[in-house]
Amino acid sequence: MSQPKWEGKVCTRLTNATADQIWPLYRDFVNFHKWFPCLATCYAIHGTNGEPGCVRYCAGFSIPSNGAGAGADKPVSWSKERLTTLDNEGRSLSYEIVDCNIGFKSYISTVKILPQGEDGCVIEWSFTVDPVEGWVLDDLVRKYEVGLQRMAKRMEDALQH
Repeated sequence: MSQPKWEGKVCTRLTNATADQIWPLYRDFVNFHKWFPCLATCYAIHGTNGEPGCVRYCAGFSIPSNGAGAGADKPVSWSKERLTTLDNEGRSLSYEIVDCNIGFKSYISTVKILPQGEDGCVIEWSFTVDPVEGWVLDDLVRKYEVGLQRMAKRMEDALQH
């Protein structure tokens, strides 16, 4: 019998940026490294940026790759991610990991940028993935929370300058 899928959702509130300001930054699918901490690179390897079917390559140190040990010589984590849906009106997008070295199987993620008051918004990031051997779901959710909070701060800071 297969284990139930892991599901997680993290949210962060931005008080100095509207959903209309944040959405164009987030929907730029192949430039995610500009905003997400620990992501060294992100670029298109197939298709047109922002169109479903587009595939990006992401690499960095945010999630340990399989067999990664401690220390400066740890291997780079990478993934190839396909944009599956993009809804400009609803300010949401979904993507799936098609290949990676971080142990994710059947990974699907959805991000929504929701208006919150006149000057703010909420970024909601949810995911579903098969359990990863040697990992704990709560630890993975915490990594997402920290990453999302840092990303939101970078986006807000960029809009203020």
